[in-house]
Amino acid sequence: MLVAQDGSVATITLSRPERKNAMTVEAWRSLRETFGALQHDDSVRAVILTGAGGDFCTGADMERRDSTHPLDRMREINATALAVAEFSKPLIAQVEGYAVGAGWNMALLCDVVVASRTAKFSQIFARRGLSVDFGGSWILPRLVGLHQAKRLVMLADIVSAEEAYDLGLVTELVEPDALAGRAAELAARLAAAPPVAVSMSARMLEQGSSLTLREALENEARSQAINHATDAPDAMRAFVEKREPSFTGGWRVPRPVDTPS
Repeated sequence: MLVAQDGSVATITLSRPERKNAMTVEAWRSLRETFGALQHDDSVRAVILTGAGGDFCTGADMERRDSTHPLDRMREINATALAVAEFSKPLIAQVEGYAVGAGWNMALLCDVVVASRTAKFSQIFARRGLSVDFGGSWILPRLVGLHQAKRLVMLADIVSAEEAYDLGLVTELVEPDALAGRAAELAARLAAAPPVAVSMSARMLEQGSSLTLREALENEARSQAINHATDAPDAMRAFVEKREPSFTGGWRVPRPVDTPS
């Protein structure tokens, strides 16, 4: 696992290119710990997740077996899936080559998926005698509907980048030599966005399909109240003053002054 930082953007690179970045139990744990560290690093405002050697990730390493009980192994994987899905800063999957199995679902749990036109995807589990995991049973029906999700999972076909884009499973398609630059450009824009507002919007969108309209509206009201005590006042002044706002995510409500008893 490699981590590099350029300004307020961090890049996590899965680094087992000889195995197309297939993940061991140790690698899942390391990735989870990396997300935990970046979550609490105030100098990081956005993160790119990618793979080394021309591939994104081919899921769990099926050739690397140990004495870990399968249930314990899946709990390690599930904890990492939650770390990806619940990461509160903007997260971009930069995908080239193969993204299959848990590797594809890991990309889908990111906020934005930027893929090379030569990328290939598969819910490959059935070919290995397995059922879908890493949150695929949750995220796929939300993105493509039940029947398309069943087709992708039950047939386990290799899907081209063009088809994945047409299904809404890729945010942007770019030429291979433009992939890293486009991911960096989007990350820089997201890093400059209002961090609290953007994070709350992402979570509300994720939760919206399971809420009533009344519940969703109440979430929006609470979020706007928080924004008015965070970055919204400066953004409104910047609009009036015809300048660019500076979004810090800082809490702008003054603390009460202690009074002598």
